[in-house]
Amino acid sequence: MAANGKNDSEVIVDDLDKQIIELLHEDGRMSIQDIAQRLSSTSSTVRKRIRRLEDENIMRVVAVTDFSAAGYELLLAVGIQVENRLPEDVGQELAELDEVFSVNLTTGVCELDVLVAARNFAELSEFLHDKLPRISGIAKLAPGLTVDVMRYESEWVPII
Repeated sequence: MAANGKNDSEVIVDDLDKQIIELLHEDGRMSIQDIAQRLSSTSSTVRKRIRRLEDENIMRVVAVTDFSAAGYELLLAVGIQVENRLPEDVGQELAELDEVFSVNLTTGVCELDVLVAARNFAELSEFLHDKLPRISGIAKLAPGLTVDVMRYESEWVPII
């Protein structure tokens, strides 16, 4: 504990920090000068605040690739039932496949939930018929082809 009674690791996020995060959430490419102008602040202050927020792991400014712009036309959610092997081990092996961009250990009927991207049906067929069968422990698949993406935010977190 510090002399003021607060935990040394406690991070304070004030209104200016929240406004900076909100503006970057709206437009991650907004310049520091534009943010400073919109918030009636200085570029130096905004730059220091952004650096501190990143250093304290409060936020990250990242580029997100659009699947269709990158040539991926098909998204597949696959529920996977596992037998005779730990789901964690099967999940680790699935995570190494290029087509897989998310592997989640879950509860319920399927122990794993995997999200897969493919450029076309030939790639998807190769994934389902050639790559998945090579992984031991997969008992049953419950695939669902995405027909419309209604919301996708890869870096979604609630704004502080």
